[in-house]
Amino acid sequence: MDAADPSESQLKRYRRIILLTDGFSTPFLAKTAISLLRYRQNDIAAVLDATEAGSTSQSLFGTGGPVPVVATLDQTDGDALFIGIAPPGGRLPEHWRPIVVRALSRGMDVVSGLHDFLGDDREFARAADEHGRQLLDVRRNNERHTAQHVQFRKGCRRILTVGQDCSVGKMVTSLEIHRVLSERGKDAKFLATGQTGIMIAGDGVPIDCVVADFVNGSAEALIQRHEEHHILLIEGQGSISHPSFSAVTLGLLHGSAPDGLILCYEAGRELVKGLDQVPLPSLQTLVTAYENVAALRNPCRVIGISVNGRNLSAEQTTAECKRVSSELGLPACDVYRDGADVLADAVLALGGSDHNGG
Repeated sequence: MDAADPSESQLKRYRRIILLTDGFSTPFLAKTAISLLRYRQNDIAAVLDATEAGSTSQSLFGTGGPVPVVATLDQTDGDALFIGIAPPGGRLPEHWRPIVVRALSRGMDVVSGLHDFLGDDREFARAADEHGRQLLDVRRNNERHTAQHVQFRKGCRRILTVGQDCSVGKMVTSLEIHRVLSERGKDAKFLATGQTGIMIAGDGVPIDCVVADFVNGSAEALIQRHEEHHILLIEGQGSISHPSFSAVTLGLLHGSAPDGLILCYEAGRELVKGLDQVPLPSLQTLVTAYENVAALRNPCRVIGISVNGRNLSAEQTTAECKRVSSELGLPACDVYRDGADVLADAVLALGGSDHNGG
């Protein structure tokens, strides 16, 4: 069985998900599992990690409440096995292969966000076919849109999260702003552009796996599919200054033609992730760069700062938010600790979409 293209009806239908993190249950590697526990906790039956069996996801990851951690698939019933890690290189750990086959034999679909597609693996494809199950590779896509500089619907406010670096909280910031706006009764929609966001939302575009010429157009088409909403919260990727991943950032900036940007950074981080010889630019440098580059497509400005204070105490994070807010003249908060109300306020204060991408 070839891997099926993921759709909302597929990814959102699972109600007893087993998250596979076996031997890789760290905040850096298991960020997919952690985000699913945070935003789809009611759909998670268990975390599978033999090295941590007997604990709970709350004690292991700091989120997920009483979701149990089990040693084998035989200890719980599930309707899908989700690959819960995003390792460098995007490859499946070799010792996980029997677990994937076992899941298929137990009547479970397998969902993966890895760069290596499970559907292209002969052993997995044979097992899926034998047991009538699906291998869903959320990064597999047929995006072939070339950007046309379309004019989006006036009144569709587009907010893109951008970063000082990778893995600073762009997806979580978008989701938390969406949560606040939805609770206030606003017509807002979260648009996923990465594998974890797609697993949470049920649909989206895996922008880092789209052919380069179609990145802008795929982002543009994603907006068009949802522009009936009043506010779109677009998950950002990479960083405009990252030597490795700036291309997807630029594609999202020009393809989605945002009206407002939320700049995300991790307090205390000084070097580019994965490139320890490269210093990070200042936040002010990035504010200027993002606004100038975005404006080549659509007039735009940074409207708020999302501070990731995971390496700070609560008191230190509060002080950091005050400092950066004063320095940049923008509202700032740590959405993990404080919620996203001040950033939601900034989105609403931006007003209706004065620009339509024309």
